[in-house]
Amino acid sequence: MNRTSRHPMRRILLSAAVLVALVGVFVVRLVDIQVVRAAELNEQAQEARSEPVTVYGARGDIVDANGKVLADSVMRYDIALSPKQAVKGPVARDEPDPADSEKTKRVAVPLEQVAAELGAVVGLTGDQVQGIISAALAENPDSDFAYVAKLVDTETYEKVKALDIPWVEPYEHPSRQYPNGAVAGNLLGWVDPDGNPAAGLELGEDACLAGENGKVSYLHSLQDWVKIPGTEIVHKPARDGGTLKLSIDTDLQWAVQRIALDRKQETGADWATVTVMEAKTGRLLAVADVPTVDPNDPAATDEDDRGSRSFTAPFEPGSTFKALTTASVLNAGKADPLSQVVAPYWYSPPNGAKFRDSSPHDDLNLTLTGVLIESSNTGIAQFGERMTDRERYDDMLKFGLGAKTEVGFPAEEPGDLHGDPDEDWDNQTKYATMFGQGLTTTAVQIASTYQTIANGGVRMPVTLVDGCASEDGTATTAPSTGTQVVSPEAAAQTSQMLERVYQDAWLSDQWKIPGYRVAAKTGTAQVPDGEGGYLTGYLVSVSGFAPADDPQFVVSVSIMNPVKMNSSAASAPVFQEVMSQVLKKYRTVPSGAPAPELPATW
Repeated sequence: MNRTSRHPMRRILLSAAVLVALVGVFVVRLVDIQVVRAAELNEQAQEARSEPVTVYGARGDIVDANGKVLADSVMRYDIALSPKQAVKGPVARDEPDPADSEKTKRVAVPLEQVAAELGAVVGLTGDQVQGIISAALAENPDSDFAYVAKLVDTETYEKVKALDIPWVEPYEHPSRQYPNGAVAGNLLGWVDPDGNPAAGLELGEDACLAGENGKVSYLHSLQDWVKIPGTEIVHKPARDGGTLKLSIDTDLQWAVQRIALDRKQETGADWATVTVMEAKTGRLLAVADVPTVDPNDPAATDEDDRGSRSFTAPFEPGSTFKALTTASVLNAGKADPLSQVVAPYWYSPPNGAKFRDSSPHDDLNLTLTGVLIESSNTGIAQFGERMTDRERYDDMLKFGLGAKTEVGFPAEEPGDLHGDPDEDWDNQTKYATMFGQGLTTTAVQIASTYQTIANGGVRMPVTLVDGCASEDGTATTAPSTGTQVVSPEAAAQTSQMLERVYQDAWLSDQWKIPGYRVAAKTGTAQVPDGEGGYLTGYLVSVSGFAPADDPQFVVSVSIMNPVKMNSSAASAPVFQEVMSQVLKKYRTVPSGAPAPELPATW
């Protein structure tokens, strides 16, 4: 073999020897890392990783029937720090060199100065910031996480970032805002400073709106505790809440609240409610309560005025209830619009009860239509007594009284039908319940009663929420199946008589809406004082629907203790203005033929 043939073999052997040596080095290194120093290195890696922190799932939006946002989430920030890193030593920072303005020099900034700088941005003193650090370390010497401030705005966030403190980290935290202020504030409710639902739909529909928070952690440089990009570990993903769609029309809600507030102030009333409902669906288009609350600052409103009295404040409805009694009597076949009674000022039925009409008068020869026009307690009682107490009570239940509505509004009251008619109604109550006393209802329940009459006797579920659209694309919708409460004939006849009330009763000049047939009834009710008696003031109301020949909308107005005008005259202009607004807004076709003529007397 010649010399040239042996040189490649030497090179091969040399390369193999080098390769074996390198592999040996890697094996030794691997054993050192995975076995000899495994515990030490794991400890260092764990020290470099932050504790899991909360990633907030955004709360879902609340929108009106047209998609206009009533409540949404705006980005805010929580400012956190690592206590154990804060006390490890001064923060190294490049600052201008006093000797040469074009140069910088590296300086060590002590904790006292850094804490003061951070505190000045978030609204704390330097001592307070150091107190947060000390308290966290006292509880846990290895504490890696403590909040300095929560829900700061973007401007504050930018100032914190500009400080460039390695052991301070801002985290996104969505916060609630209500861009329309007090518009529908009575319905929306609000969330507390920690984002927890506190009232209204925010509370009642939390299952739809609530997001689900997640957890993440990061690796940090042990040298300066700066977050290392790409090292995020998601321990639990965050999920945003769903979108809650209401039946409310924001523009209409605003207008109705303004009308109600103006009248409350004009009459010196304690409060007022106005409800607008679709006659054929039971959907609530506006529910105004005044005074009302701005959810952005609920503490600025008296506690009693922060909710929705339309759902939560039962009252004796008074004469608006006579429409229900009339529909029941007609449905039972006990009378018709022309049935006759003699209505005295005082009436003393055989059971020993005794009651009167609101104003003295001679005996009146009234038809059932005339009883409604005159709003005669003694007249309606003579028709109501043609039914048993149980029959009338069962009809009240079918109309939805004595139970919460389908809305299920937080703190909603069911009203009180004064117990069981056979066991709990005394002789006076048996008659008082015929003309809206001795029992209580809510404003929304009365609106629902008139919706039933307007809709051919079919009561539709009361709807405030049209549905919820979840982040995953699933959606829920409101119930839409109605219940036949009274016959179509009984409902139609009651509607026709209420038209005569609108045209011929004492307020006919104050609530006229040209071009439309309207069915309506007023009420002036005493208000229980909670101790078996009555307050000196009255609750005055109007409920009705239009166009009466093809009902589209129900409007119900209640005004509590209008001291400057303590009669239904206080509520009639509100009904007229709101109903006019609704008919115009929705471009409702005017009525055709005039209302039928029905004699009031005989």
